[in-house]
Amino acid sequence: MDELAARAAALVARHPHHARLRRVGTSRAGTPMWLLSVGHGSRHALIVAGPHANEPVGGATVLRLAERALADPRHGEDADATWNLLLCLDPDGSRHNEGWLSGPYTLGHYFRHFFRPGFLEQPEWLPDGADGAALPETRTLLDLQDELRPFFQCSLHGVDVGGAFVELTRDLPGLADDVARTAARLGIPRELGPYDTLYWPRLGPAVYRIPPPRPGDLAAAITEAAVESTWYHPHDYGTVTAVVEAPMWGVTAVEDASPPADADAVLRVVSRTLRRDTRLLESILARVRPRAGGDPDAARLLAPVDDYLLVGPGLADSWDPDVHDGDTRSLPPLDIARLTALALSARRVALRTAGLLHQLVTHTGRDPADALPELDRLIDEWCADYRDGYRARWIPVVRQAEYQSRVVRTAFELAAGRHRPCADSRSSEPEWSSEAAVPLHRE
Repeated sequence: MDELAARAAALVARHPHHARLRRVGTSRAGTPMWLLSVGHGSRHALIVAGPHANEPVGGATVLRLAERALADPRHGEDADATWNLLLCLDPDGSRHNEGWLSGPYTLGHYFRHFFRPGFLEQPEWLPDGADGAALPETRTLLDLQDELRPFFQCSLHGVDVGGAFVELTRDLPGLADDVARTAARLGIPRELGPYDTLYWPRLGPAVYRIPPPRPGDLAAAITEAAVESTWYHPHDYGTVTAVVEAPMWGVTAVEDASPPADADAVLRVVSRTLRRDTRLLESILARVRPRAGGDPDAARLLAPVDDYLLVGPGLADSWDPDVHDGDTRSLPPLDIARLTALALSARRVALRTAGLLHQLVTHTGRDPADALPELDRLIDEWCADYRDGYRARWIPVVRQAEYQSRVVRTAFELAAGRHRPCADSRSSEPEWSSEAAVPLHRE
């Protein structure tokens, strides 16, 4: 976090007439929230990095975007645009992920140091509507949206294991083609059926339409995200919001559109495995929770644990072909890509829960319930399933950030009505670099 702000300040020092850095808010823990603005156009783009604490790639991406806007008039004065780049929406949560950011980049190390706050503490969601938003991070973003009234907003997200995809509040015809070209050039798989877009309209391969918000309970909010959020808050200003997801570990099967041999058999295995894993984790939680006491750090870890254990059984039931529930929507047609995404999601729920419980036990410095060996065994087993069963491979941060920055620039041009066809040669992209904009790792 400190390095990101320092690099933004250094960029402003090099370009004092074209870039500005201002403090726009303060997190719950007193961390400054910084907005980097580039250009002096009358139309505003708002780019939000770090909306989820465990997804740090947006920090590298916003600095790439700032450098590009300074270098290319198409993205600045020619478009009468100002780029407003919020360096991190959840700086406190991001600090809790610093245990894995320096590497090694293995699945086990990541999940043992994973942190994302409980749903009610995630600043993009508005469970009580905009007027009832209580988190200072959320209020900061809402105030920026109302101040800037952006024609284009982008939220930079990361998929821990899976593939790349984009979610839009309004269609941007042509974006799917650019996503395909960019992902292919960078060796990043596209996710052709993410579980959180399971029932959403498809605008193109790996591009989905975010439905308007509707009332929903906590489980629906976590699993479908079609609830009131900062993605839709500026919609009445004519804003188009793009949520750009880049994977940390890529899985090739998420872009396999071929039909499966037996979809129901796969769903039964996935559902029954998730129920079994949930029961295992519930039993471990019952042993370690009484020893957590009133420790605030323990409460921080327990909130997302409770959320994940809440949604697990419901997900399993909604996917199981043998569970007949009149309130459950029928699944859409399933190809290998969608089945793989569902299996990865089920494993993700269990692994995140196990990782948070692992931190809860290690935080106390003692393990009278003897939970740590069991948690280590489960984490190793489930990570091996990702690595060996699904061939999950680490994607260097430089490629994650390059993918995001290119997709954001194309979406910006489409939203601004100034899109030019993308040339398919590296020589046409002078900003390509083998260096990461922010050294989140040592590769």
